[in-house]
Amino acid sequence: MILQRIGNRGIRLGTLFERAARNHTANHLILDHDLDIAPQLGRRPTIAEVAELVDDWSARLWAAGVRPGEHVVVFKSSSFDIPLLACAIARIGGIPVLLSPKLDGGVVDTLVRRIGAPYLLTDQPMLADVLNPAIFDAAGRVLLASGRHPRATELSSLDAAERITPIAVSADRPALVTHTSGTTGTPKLAVHTGRTLQARFRPQALATGLVRTRRPVAIHVSFVHSRLFTALAVTLLRGFPLLVLADDDPDRVAEMFLRVRPGAIEAHPNSFMRWEDLAEDPRRPLASVKFFSSTFDALHPRTVRRMLDASDHRLPVFGQLYGQSEVGPVVARAFTKFRSRASDGRCVGMPFPGMTGIRVVSRGGGRPSADSPGFIEVRTDGRILTYFGEDDRYACQENDGWWRMGDVGYRTRWGCVHLLDREVDMIPGFGSTLAAEDVLLNWLHQITEVVIVPNEDGAPIPVVCTKDDQPLDREAWRLAAATLPPMSDPVQWRLADLPHTATTKIKRLELARLLGDDQNRSDQPQRV
Repeated sequence: MILQRIGNRGIRLGTLFERAARNHTANHLILDHDLDIAPQLGRRPTIAEVAELVDDWSARLWAAGVRPGEHVVVFKSSSFDIPLLACAIARIGGIPVLLSPKLDGGVVDTLVRRIGAPYLLTDQPMLADVLNPAIFDAAGRVLLASGRHPRATELSSLDAAERITPIAVSADRPALVTHTSGTTGTPKLAVHTGRTLQARFRPQALATGLVRTRRPVAIHVSFVHSRLFTALAVTLLRGFPLLVLADDDPDRVAEMFLRVRPGAIEAHPNSFMRWEDLAEDPRRPLASVKFFSSTFDALHPRTVRRMLDASDHRLPVFGQLYGQSEVGPVVARAFTKFRSRASDGRCVGMPFPGMTGIRVVSRGGGRPSADSPGFIEVRTDGRILTYFGEDDRYACQENDGWWRMGDVGYRTRWGCVHLLDREVDMIPGFGSTLAAEDVLLNWLHQITEVVIVPNEDGAPIPVVCTKDDQPLDREAWRLAAATLPPMSDPVQWRLADLPHTATTKIKRLELARLLGDDQNRSDQPQRV
């Protein structure tokens, strides 16, 4: 789209921290954990120190043999050094391939083989506890970010490597490979270019341009998600102090927020749901926050309302971005404290003028509506180049420049986009499962999560989680569910038992399978 193309030179990940340090010398990074590759930096390094670290590790990678255009798979224990290592790889012209630490060893082996004998950058815990010995055959060479292994090259031993001048790569060449959530099976490998990432930067930069005071920005986003890199660019290049959270445990987050007092927060929807109790914390850890932002998925209205009510600002704003790993953010909506309790949580907003486009295509010939939703398709310059090794699969979702999101919904006469369900999660005859979940969460404050999936017969069955795993109030449930289409009786699970993706989304298809396994095993213990 035209406004994404003007002056788009690519995001230039390899020099991101260097450019940020040059323009904002006093800025700093705040961490809730130590970096595995540089614990000596502590938890409050300057951006200049971080830039020096990226420079240092790019030299080590070069000394280990990495060259421009070569793929380096990063699969290591969760830490902010994952994106730092990605920047170090990009600095010498390599292509970082980021895999979530939550993936199991078999999936990692499959993805490494799909790349074709790449470098594998990992650590001792992953080699000891997660990866299979066959990974040494799948990878061209195994590099260690930390720890030791007799069959791997320890990058810690290359600290005297000669520094390398940053290598410029065409903005239209692959710059980063991430993976999709894997909610429907083995994750796909999404290939980003410098130009597509910069195109995603534009809509987000437009929103952050409204933030005038350089209060700290807190980010809790998966370290392997493409969204993190545009968030880093938006934040650091504008000189905002940055708080990076590896852990979304409410108690730890409250302590960090009380210490740092962020003015803005970016997180995944399920993390915000975990933080709802912070709104009732008498210490008011969310009081300083003026801007909230959620990534790529619609958020339940109750969660938005609680976040906004917890702010001491007169007019706090919650920005909801709808998008996908393959395309970035395409639609946005802003909420304030004046939002009605009865407002529709399925309304995800409007596309960015001049930057993103959206249409809803009929599934059966009629006009898409709430009762007969259509396929949501988008157009943006932020779309990935392809799925690595699966060009045909990529082509199946592209139609004359439009990209099918895999969601169903409709647009109102004003152009607002309403997201009702994932295509694969639709339950015939039930209506929107997401809308039903909004209703239940709005009226049952005891519930921390509810997911409606089909049972083996295709009938809807709700899986619920409660605060502190308390027994579900069945009478309150009956009253709340009376306004919805018929469902089976709810099944209560612990939140930790639900299958999650790297971005904390619930894997609904896997949950339905697990639910079927439970029902088929008479010896299966109760989840709660």
